[in-house]
Amino acid sequence: MGGYGELLRVPGVARIIAAQLTARFPSGMLSLAFLLHVERQMDSYGAAGLVLAATSIGQAVAGPLTSRLMGRLGMRPVLITTLVICAASVVAIGVIPPNLAAYMIIGLIGGLATPPVQSAVRTIYPKMVNSRQLTPLFSLDASAQEIIWVVGPVVTTFVSTQIGTIWGILLAAVMMVVGGIWFISSPELGRVRIPRSKRRLGAVLARPAVLLATVVGFLMIGACAAVEAGVVAVFGHDGAEAGIVLAIFSIGSLAGGLLLGHVQIGPWATARRMLIVFVGMSLAAFGMNLPWLSVTLLIAGIGIAPALAVLFAIVSASVKFSDTAEAYGWVGTGQLIGAALGSALAGFLIDGYTAVGAFWAAAVLAGLATLAGVIGRRWHPDLRGRDASPIPDTEPVPLTPS
Repeated sequence: MGGYGELLRVPGVARIIAAQLTARFPSGMLSLAFLLHVERQMDSYGAAGLVLAATSIGQAVAGPLTSRLMGRLGMRPVLITTLVICAASVVAIGVIPPNLAAYMIIGLIGGLATPPVQSAVRTIYPKMVNSRQLTPLFSLDASAQEIIWVVGPVVTTFVSTQIGTIWGILLAAVMMVVGGIWFISSPELGRVRIPRSKRRLGAVLARPAVLLATVVGFLMIGACAAVEAGVVAVFGHDGAEAGIVLAIFSIGSLAGGLLLGHVQIGPWATARRMLIVFVGMSLAAFGMNLPWLSVTLLIAGIGIAPALAVLFAIVSASVKFSDTAEAYGWVGTGQLIGAALGSALAGFLIDGYTAVGAFWAAAVLAGLATLAGVIGRRWHPDLRGRDASPIPDTEPVPLTPS
């Protein structure tokens, strides 16, 4: 753990981690807040799943586009514009009268305008620490973000069930604005400039490691989204049990990330971490009660942050610095499409087969992610003893005859 203390003593690291976590905190609130609000308004988990899917699809489409725009327009202009539009959309979901089409359209707009904080901060990290510290920093970041998933669902569940679902959504909007302003005002955003990429949009996906990270992230986050919907369906929205179980799920991820953060990354790293997730989610489907789900999802969670840290590291080590923001945008897009698929699939399976259907979906998606890690090991960078920093951008150097 001493290595993490050393990391946090690097000037600016603790501040930028705290700022970006606050800016992204609504990510741990909005899915559950929308699910509770729309289900209560429309009396249908399927309708709630469609709204979440529309929002996630908007985020997925925007991911690589807004990330690439930061190289053209600068990080701050893109972040400010998207923050204003996204916050307005979130508020609108909470206050307009029940209408599924309107909810989906506004959710899509809000998703398209999601501030690309994750791409921005992971592009900044390699410029803040030395090469030896970069992989542990990715692991610390992946672990620390579980605070979002530990506290966010608990706060959202409490506010939405005890005060009102509208207030759960409005609280998320306030957190989005406050965190966004803090992150945008961070000095590091002014010190790091993302070079304009000379490659066409999407070309970075030709890098096998980026494609592997995108596919695995798509399946893993889809499984997590299905679990979230399933837990809410098991316990309903009249108590705190759902938030408690989801918090335990995230605590497992936090613990796993901290414990495994210094393990070197070899070709089997993704498959091994995803196997933990698959085993836990598969076991969860055999018992729909608080003790069983708490234990099995704690096991599943142990693999989540370590797997994310591996995905971030192999992307960083495989692309040029000018392509890192777009690469992380594509990885984020994969995760968000997975969230859309997981939420929608779980919603319809809950309506058709009760809550256990969501856990079937989660187990299948986690199993496919494990299989992708096994198949993709031949393209998986071996970072044991290697630097995970991005490939430097180089320019032709003209030579003058002597």
